[in-house]
Amino acid sequence: MTHLTLDSAEQIADAVLQRALSVGKAVSVAVVDAGGFVVTVRRSDGARPLTPDIARAKAYTAAVMQRPGTMLKKWQESQPVFFSQLSQLPGAALPIMAAEGSVTLKKDGEIIGGLGVAGGTAEEDQQIADEVLESLGYELEFAAWGVTGRPLGKDA
Repeated sequence: MTHLTLDSAEQIADAVLQRALSVGKAVSVAVVDAGGFVVTVRRSDGARPLTPDIARAKAYTAAVMQRPGTMLKKWQESQPVFFSQLSQLPGAALPIMAAEGSVTLKKDGEIIGGLGVAGGTAEEDQQIADEVLESLGYELEFAAWGVTGRPLGKDA
């Protein structure tokens, strides 16, 4: 069974901050475990004050919804009331944020956590996250979700 360690979370965070710096962006990064619990949150020099909270919400969403934010956007657009209610649940630690820069951590076919990147444009946050995870050997492919939120075809 694969799981997220503190060392691997720090490796991801370091790589995100280095990649963002290389493209001239000041970002915050959050890595959470499969249950959405924070493993690490880092804010680079010059990153806006709200970016750590946004990164945490993005990472939490990717972990507990078990799909990247980009995959959740159409579902959220088709059922906005449902998504707004998710954040009101008593057990919800953070708001559900279906957005770019919200990426599910998947290794050896298992979902082990979530990554949130905030501080660039939506596209920049997503590109930084994808490039870093791909370079570190994380899987970026997920079964498609239907409009109802259920996977299309085989169970995922």
